[in-house]
Amino acid sequence: MSTDIAGATDVAAPMIEVSGLHKLYGGRAALSGINLTVRPGEITFFIGPSGAGKSTLLRCINFLERPSRGEIRFCGETLCHESQQRLHVAPERVLRKARSRMPMVFQQFNLFEHRTVLENIIEGPVHVQMKPRDRAIEDALGQLRRVGLLDKQSSYPDQLSGGQKQRVAIARALAMQPALILFDEPTSSLDPQLVSEVLSIIRALAEEGRTMLVVTHEMRFARQLANRIHFFVDGQIVESGTPDEIFEAPRHARLKEFVSAAHTGRQS
Repeated sequence: MSTDIAGATDVAAPMIEVSGLHKLYGGRAALSGINLTVRPGEITFFIGPSGAGKSTLLRCINFLERPSRGEIRFCGETLCHESQQRLHVAPERVLRKARSRMPMVFQQFNLFEHRTVLENIIEGPVHVQMKPRDRAIEDALGQLRRVGLLDKQSSYPDQLSGGQKQRVAIARALAMQPALILFDEPTSSLDPQLVSEVLSIIRALAEEGRTMLVVTHEMRFARQLANRIHFFVDGQIVESGTPDEIFEAPRHARLKEFVSAAHTGRQS
């Protein structure tokens, strides 16, 4: 079985391959030589201190940010590669197609405030994927039912709680029929009492076998859900492993400090 952006995936083939990825802002390196492989059905978490490059990596993978160097492949399609010390980027139609199959759920929700919940969800399917509007509405209602917000379809974002907004954002991502979902600190803007309702949705997606990349500071959640965890420091992945390896037997000194601080915070 082959792998392509539009449809089924071969479980033997990586969904995401990142090789030697760099991102520079002026003279500052936000990412320095990132290598990453994610296979279908894997749940990969990125952890580390703020400003370490975790969110930048997500934004480079789906080309919200243009990488400076390196190679990215998604579902067997090369999105960028280096040749003769130049970065070659795939045509915009290829990037647009790839981006539609790996939507991002943002910290700040990024909903259109002047559109209803239903209109927010059908925006991508109708205007990016060119899906017939009636079919897009049918699918959107199904996704709203899935996240427990069917009764909010006619509401506007300013009428929702933070947790409800993030659940709408997840429904919007699911409406794109994604191969991969990128979560950029999806609970960081929420009050503590609202965090659990968003985490429960992500947990349900994991149980369905969804492929996800998750940037988070929720260490307990990462430990429970991740197949693999990557620890970032200063734009580099300095340690990778299973949850048990990361939390029970960290090797890098910075990871040991990070895990210890997380444990202390959990106990306080």
